Amino acid sequence: MPTHRLETDYLVIGCGAAGMAFADALITDSDADVVMVDRRHAPGGHWQEAYPFVRLHQPSAYYGVNSLPLGTDTIDDVGPNRGMYEQAGAPEICAYYDRVMRRRLLASGSVRYFPMSEYVGGHRFVSRVAADRYEVTVRKALVDATYLEPAVPATFAPPFDVAPAVRCVPVNALARVAEPAERYVVIGAGKTAMDASLWLLRMGVPPDAVRWIKPREAWLRNRWFAQGGELVGNLIDGLARQMEAAAQATSTDDLFARLEASEQLLRVDERVTPTMYKGPTASTAELAQLRRIDDVVRLGHVRRIARDEIVLDHGTIGTGPDHLHVHCAAPGLNPAPAVPIFEEGRITLQPIRTGLIPFNAALVGFVEATGRDLAEKNRLCPPNRLPDVPLDWIRGTLVETSAEYAWSKEPDMADWLERSRLNTSRGLRHRADRPLVREATRRFGTHVRPALANLTGLLDDARRAA
Repeated sequence: MPTHRLETDYLVIGCGAAGMAFADALITDSDADVVMVDRRHAPGGHWQEAYPFVRLHQPSAYYGVNSLPLGTDTIDDVGPNRGMYEQAGAPEICAYYDRVMRRRLLASGSVRYFPMSEYVGGHRFVSRVAADRYEVTVRKALVDATYLEPAVPATFAPPFDVAPAVRCVPVNALARVAEPAERYVVIGAGKTAMDASLWLLRMGVPPDAVRWIKPREAWLRNRWFAQGGELVGNLIDGLARQMEAAAQATSTDDLFARLEASEQLLRVDERVTPTMYKGPTASTAELAQLRRIDDVVRLGHVRRIARDEIVLDHGTIGTGPDHLHVHCAAPGLNPAPAVPIFEEGRITLQPIRTGLIPFNAALVGFVEATGRDLAEKNRLCPPNRLPDVPLDWIRGTLVETSAEYAWSKEPDMADWLERSRLNTSRGLRHRADRPLVREATRRFGTHVRPALANLTGLLDDARRAA
């Protein structure tokens, strides 16, 4: 095998949302040389394996990379996202990342890109289709943009046994179904299972022909309050409501009751206490559709599907050869432990703000470009572990609010935040005289300090009780 030797400032492993946003921000604010390596044939990360009807669960307006807009900043006037900014689908996102790579990163002359290549450690990678091997001298840092890489149904086998006679497909195959099933059995409790159920209903499948096997109930963020641009007042209003709830809560149960009453957190079934929180957004119209499905099975995780029965943790239910079982049970984002984002010779991309992967990666890229020392970079970029359970709402809020305060004291970061298209709150200052923005900002300022103190106490109490 021929071995090629390369030199670069940064060796970026992974060309998904995080890797692309980091590289774009880094070369914008520095003269760094970057080598990007990805095992897929094209940039875009897990979007290359996404199911065909998936859409962003946040606005396109602040997804992607800073230097190239995604979409047209249009507010939808029909459908379950009506009144909110458009959300791109998988084909549009994949095409977007192709443009970013070709027209922005490669065109800059600062980036070299190696698709279909496997990183094997030690600053070495190999081609997956040719006999070439590469050894890289890295002058500054290896950047791991795969640390939290998601596992999706297209590439993750069902975490249960499936008998040979059973019809079971990953969610990606749902759009290729050639004939109706007597019943569609959706397996999974997260955003993918919600999307599959909504798609079936949108395609005209009667609600009573859908069975939803749902191991856990989830808290969801209300998308109405996750808007930027002309709707940034919604965002600051939502933050003010959250701080009010946090300041007044007398217990964790009371906190989540207040967050729900103030429309910050939603759940599909209001009779079931959620035990899961992973941070996706949903609209109230989407939840209204999901509530049409009455056949919801809550017997834990599926262990085995046989020809005529499904065995779960806590019981067995019937099934049949005319039932189509839809696998939506992949783990999603990797729930890896938080590690320092900046280490000597290494950058591990992780969230700082909850749930905004491109923004976080771009922020890390900018901070790296400023040349601050290691301790200062880590002070400004504390890792915020991906959420899984409701208590993670409290922990994540404390981490990101503390980080936001630190950013506000750094003039260069405040300037970057104001010009970053990935920053949801960009433009807030220019809309400060709008009544909703003005009033919500006042309420936020009144409650933020007591809220953070109370959240710290609630989290400490919960940890002691665990």
